[in-house]
Amino acid sequence: MLIDVRGPRFAAALTMTVLAIALTVQGPVGTALVGWQVLAFAVPTLFGLRYSPYGNLFRAVKHRFDLGPPPEVEPEAPPRFAQLCGLVVAGAGLVALLAGAEVLGWILVGIVLALSALLALTGICVGCELYLLGKRLRTPSTAG
Repeated sequence: MLIDVRGPRFAAALTMTVLAIALTVQGPVGTALVGWQVLAFAVPTLFGLRYSPYGNLFRAVKHRFDLGPPPEVEPEAPPRFAQLCGLVVAGAGLVALLAGAEVLGWILVGIVLALSALLALTGICVGCELYLLGKRLRTPSTAG
């Protein structure tokens, strides 16, 4: 499946916003926001990007404001792997917060926040780059 390249950046902007609010307020509300974000990562990781809550919101915004056709499309696999990476790190952060290891939990949440900000603001997706690196390492070289 090919996706609009604007969708992952939109989702990253929402992720950045949710996690920035969580880091700012912390406490039970902050932990609940991290729990929401973990769920928002889990759904597209398990069922595909078409079921992503942020992806569905992007499609609604795209339709409502008539943003037109995508400037580019990309395969779903790299952004879906990036969602898995976010799920693992944010999930570990949530577990740490629930276990009372707040410093570790907020550090892990901060890492996901920073990587989401990087994607939202520059278009650089570290999870997508890791996916492509892994794919290159698994594929035998045809040169020489």
